[in-house]
Amino acid sequence: MNLYSWLQLIFYIVVLLLLAKPLGSFMSKVYQGERTFLDRVLGPVERFVYRIAGVKPDDDMNWKTYAIAVMMFNVLGLLAVYALQRIQAFLPFNPQSLGAITPDSSWNTAVSFASNTNWQGYGGEVTMSYFSQMLGLTVQNFVSAATGMAVLVALVRGIIRHTARGIGNFWVDLTRGTLYILLPLSFVVALALVSQGVVQTFSEYKTVTLLQPATDVNGNAVTEQVIAVGPAASQIAIKQLGTNGGGFFNVNSAHPLENSTPFSNFLEMMSILVIPAALCYTFGRMVGDTRQGWALLITMTIIFVAFLGLAVWSEQMGNPAFTQMGVDQVQTNVNPGGNMEGKEARFGIANSALWATATTSASNGSVNSMHDSFMPLGGLVPLFMMQLGEIIFGGVGSGLYGMLAFVIVAVFISGLMVGRTPEYLGKKIEAHEMKMASLMLLIPILLAKVGTAIAVVHPLGLATIWNTGGPHGFSEVLYAFSSAANNNGSAFAGLGANNPFYNTALGICMFFARYWLIVPALAIAGSLVQKKKVPASSGTLPTHTPLFVAWLIGVIMIVGALSFIPALALGPIVEHLMVFAH
Repeated sequence: MNLYSWLQLIFYIVVLLLLAKPLGSFMSKVYQGERTFLDRVLGPVERFVYRIAGVKPDDDMNWKTYAIAVMMFNVLGLLAVYALQRIQAFLPFNPQSLGAITPDSSWNTAVSFASNTNWQGYGGEVTMSYFSQMLGLTVQNFVSAATGMAVLVALVRGIIRHTARGIGNFWVDLTRGTLYILLPLSFVVALALVSQGVVQTFSEYKTVTLLQPATDVNGNAVTEQVIAVGPAASQIAIKQLGTNGGGFFNVNSAHPLENSTPFSNFLEMMSILVIPAALCYTFGRMVGDTRQGWALLITMTIIFVAFLGLAVWSEQMGNPAFTQMGVDQVQTNVNPGGNMEGKEARFGIANSALWATATTSASNGSVNSMHDSFMPLGGLVPLFMMQLGEIIFGGVGSGLYGMLAFVIVAVFISGLMVGRTPEYLGKKIEAHEMKMASLMLLIPILLAKVGTAIAVVHPLGLATIWNTGGPHGFSEVLYAFSSAANNNGSAFAGLGANNPFYNTALGICMFFARYWLIVPALAIAGSLVQKKKVPASSGTLPTHTPLFVAWLIGVIMIVGALSFIPALALGPIVEHLMVFAH
């Protein structure tokens, strides 16, 4: 890999870490009701929203009421998106006169966007009208992300409050997260993307004359091409910032009108991880010890950099099959060399591997290259990053409350090792918290592995695996269910997933993976908020030290390895051995 590629990777990580503190500090002020520079403009809007919605912002909810509010709001959003798709043909802003979407695809997409997964079994430009994209999908991009952040903040309140019952007000947390954080950031990012050539228009699709005529499969001359356009930039901004990932166009951020330049590529990649990274500092500031937030951010960064290195190295090694065909993959000072299959020439290997690692570290799922064409170990990286539970940065809010479940497990195990009651930030970690944290860790694992097992033995699941009879086909199915069960949304491709079997099965995985984790997280908050704070003693485990960071990394990797290494051995690992056997 040449110097320029190294500099791009280093620059990305440095900028990400530099943005964590200012953005994290701002978000902590937003959620704690402190004054910010946006209050003068957005304060009246916030109060107006409460009035028309009948919300009393001072009402504190217990964890059960908070959970019911989350579920009701999200189910209503799911039903609204489903209905919009089914009656799309009769709605406005449909210049291409696209028809209604099938029931199974509508169900899959509705669950996908409500759960912040954004798995797409359809091609956006040939399936969704502008109205469906804006009112259905983009709205869910905002509120599903705000829901994840609200649940995180509720959990943090459970940690910092003592002998209380309330963990906040969901409607206030949802409103403030959307109004003060997601909307302003999306507005700025959308303007920046438009400046780079990302399309934003309500015009109908454009028919243009080809500069060089082509020939279709029947040998007929083709002189024109229809170019899909639409209000893309506004959706792209929130799809990245909210770790949603749903592309306006079918090929997602590999599309030149969705990701036009190297700068737009950098901006979109930064948008994927900036809020999850900053939330670590938000957490530290809210609990009154920023060292706690930095420890979690360092843990995430170490794992991220390690797997990013594996992905880049694997892709830079090149493909032995190409070498046998005489294709030049030799690295020089100018040409980075390596496996360019499925990658955009304007981004190259380093940025493709970085995006693949970032999008699967977060629950984002957008792509700027074809993961299916990565080398086996390069493809293992995004697969395993999802299988760790989407906690290495993870989704906005959901990544950090997933990481806190691992923290609870790590603290509990360390307490058992020294024979003391485990404590975290002054709260005793007891059987109830451990059970809820275990559910948060085990449910995605169960959904991914059971779903994969059913698909690779059921005739309907086998029918649309295009790479049959080998480990790569197995990897495609494992990737699909790992993506759905961890609310990621990216795909390995090579799998025909837009059919009743996969639409239904993956939709079930996405629903339970989102809400069966939210409820235990809120249950932990409800339990902790009632506990008295225990003063630190000589037996208290410090959770901000390098030792704890190393211990937490060990727990994360052990859980991931024990859960998925056998499955990975049947897929990308054995495929790697087969590719390099000759």
